[in-house]
Amino acid sequence: MEGRGARIGEAAPRPDGLLKATGGFAYSSDLWAAGMLWGATVRSPHPHARIVRIDTAEALALPGVHAVLTHADVPGRKLHGAMVVDQPVLAMDTVRFHGEPVAVLAADHPATARRAAALVRVVYEVLPPLTDPDSALAPDAVRVQPQGNLVRHVRVRRGAAQRGELPHADVVVRGEYETGVQDQAFLSPESGMAVPAADGGVDLHVATQWIHVDHEQVAASLALPGEKVRVRLAGVGGAFGAREDLSMHVHACLLALRTDRPVKMCYSREESFLGHAHRHPARMTYEHGATREGKLVYVKADIILDGGAYASSSPAVTGTVATCSVGPYEVEHVRVDVRTVYTHNPPSGAMRGFGAVQTCFGYESQMDRLARALDLDPVEVRTRNAVRQGSVVANGQVLDHPAPVAELLGRLRAMPLPRQEAAPSGSATAALCMGTPVPGRVVRGVGFAAGLKNVGFVEGFDDYSTARVVLELHEGLPRVRVRTAAAEVGQGLVTLQAQIARTELDVETVLVEQGDSGFGDAGPTSSARQSYVTGGAVKAAAEAVRTRVLRRADELLAGAGQGPAAGVSRGAVVDGNGAVLLDLAKVLAEGAVAETVEWHHRPTRPLDDGTGQGDSVFQFAFSAHRAVVDVDVELGLVRVVALDCVQDVGRAMNPPALRGQLHGGSAQGLGLALMEEILLERGEVRTTSFTDYHLPTTADVPRMRTEILECADAHAPYGLRGAGEMPHVTSPAAVAAAVRDATGRALARLPVRPEDILGLHHRKEDPA
Repeated sequence: MEGRGARIGEAAPRPDGLLKATGGFAYSSDLWAAGMLWGATVRSPHPHARIVRIDTAEALALPGVHAVLTHADVPGRKLHGAMVVDQPVLAMDTVRFHGEPVAVLAADHPATARRAAALVRVVYEVLPPLTDPDSALAPDAVRVQPQGNLVRHVRVRRGAAQRGELPHADVVVRGEYETGVQDQAFLSPESGMAVPAADGGVDLHVATQWIHVDHEQVAASLALPGEKVRVRLAGVGGAFGAREDLSMHVHACLLALRTDRPVKMCYSREESFLGHAHRHPARMTYEHGATREGKLVYVKADIILDGGAYASSSPAVTGTVATCSVGPYEVEHVRVDVRTVYTHNPPSGAMRGFGAVQTCFGYESQMDRLARALDLDPVEVRTRNAVRQGSVVANGQVLDHPAPVAELLGRLRAMPLPRQEAAPSGSATAALCMGTPVPGRVVRGVGFAAGLKNVGFVEGFDDYSTARVVLELHEGLPRVRVRTAAAEVGQGLVTLQAQIARTELDVETVLVEQGDSGFGDAGPTSSARQSYVTGGAVKAAAEAVRTRVLRRADELLAGAGQGPAAGVSRGAVVDGNGAVLLDLAKVLAEGAVAETVEWHHRPTRPLDDGTGQGDSVFQFAFSAHRAVVDVDVELGLVRVVALDCVQDVGRAMNPPALRGQLHGGSAQGLGLALMEEILLERGEVRTTSFTDYHLPTTADVPRMRTEILECADAHAPYGLRGAGEMPHVTSPAAVAAAVRDATGRALARLPVRPEDILGLHHRKEDPA
């Protein structure tokens, strides 16, 4: 992709924007190859069962079917997992969740593949599922995994809690909170194509968030050396964490190698709901103690996360929940226990916010309870306790970068509230839709929330990215080529890489090339890390290129008694005053200049096993939201009138794209607050389409005011701060707070349902 013009801090148009807007962009589901076959998956209809027998004969006899494979056909490692290798490529003797893959097949037409999948006969011995996370650690609980049902337990102990006690507080508030299962609901379901290669290996084109970890897992299951498996990024239609785990990757490769034909797999929406990990549902018990003046004395919390049948990203999510459990507030004494457990519910894993979303709802609900108990303004009680640079957070880490939480809240409070129109004639529901409250029935509420979350990988993980920058002559003019293996999933990383190269080398034409598994690792597109880490790698590589160019220019200038060269500007080498010394084309006439850099962020260390203390995070991000809602208290309907956001981003790299991130994350949080939830019934998924799983539409999302603070982090490239996750962390809590303000009800569960507003708490569904 080629871009021209914009530098860091300027508006840069997306090179793929027009294609996506007009339908011309090629997503992974658009892949095609001559002679390709279509893959399909046979899935378990039970959340827990023993596999007695698999009969593939009838499916294989169907004309057009070329292969049917089970776990016995996996030549290498039969398990996969990015963090814990515990999930079967295809179920072996037991299925542990509804929708688990049992067999895969390839046919010459997608309809034939679906018919053949229905003809694979699997005999199950149905077993009782464990679906309640609260009972998963009971001594008599069914074991989901052989090693037991505990994925990870993180203890956080600060201050007096390290001695097993907590100090006296003048005011104590307690609450129990719960969040449901949210789906990433991306535009394009899981899809890709595997193509057998002449060397006996395979080329996999797939929509993913981390090329290299996919590559390692696929090669291990295929029993092939790494050089014979090549993973290439296909067009990604959204991710939000769900593409961090394998889906059809190994399946398509197995079928391609067995049939010696290209094999394409593309999930239906129902399969997508069944086939990837979702946000962890959480149950949280909080206790906050404070002085009469509203200063926090201690926080105590017990949090249970349902990890589902396999580990996925649960170990890391558990650590994030613990680290973020107290929020952006100064608290000297902390006692927090976070446990993630295995159940026979579908696996939980990465989703935007990565555990910080659930805790924000918990601790911000508590801050509102505290404000009511003290008769204080909700913003005031938050401001009195807000962290700042130099504060110590829950994991004992000193914030050595800006943390302007009080300013975020102050700016939100200073924003004018939307005007409240007079009630019209007609029904109250129509009035609600028009944003015109009816006295006594449609009530307005205002809610605030502030939050924090780590950027990037934590707890001693060596997080890095690799970039290659080449400065060359192309058709007589300087051109920069940038290559990384970082996954562009819609966040605009391709644009950012071009902006960085253009800023550092001041060359107009920049070509960003997509790397594959044969190029250096760039880590995952997750945890708001790519701008920081891959951006840092591109910056460092471009700086190294510039240094070499100037050295070469000095050699050329020395003979003419000129120099020294001080920089590159507008296609020329210049001195310290900006005067042109030499045309850049003359320097490059001797050949291109290229540098490859592996760039690492600041080191972190693991949390202490006993206290949860340690400098585990290299950067924290902060945001705040204010929500204004109108609630029909007779029907339980909610209309979000305003959802305003203030966020510190360190440095706005591409302001329009950044605002898009703030808007998108806020809207996704609104969905969790009011409508998005996957419902389970004894482990069986009952929400398998967008008819049942409700997403916010343009009618639900209000106009949003955003303010961007740029408090530079001296440790980060350009001072930037990861920004993509934070809007989703704080917006659900703000919307819930506003509904709570309007109704006076506790509303301790997300999403808030009409029956909660009406006080009808009985639910037919069994939420995960």
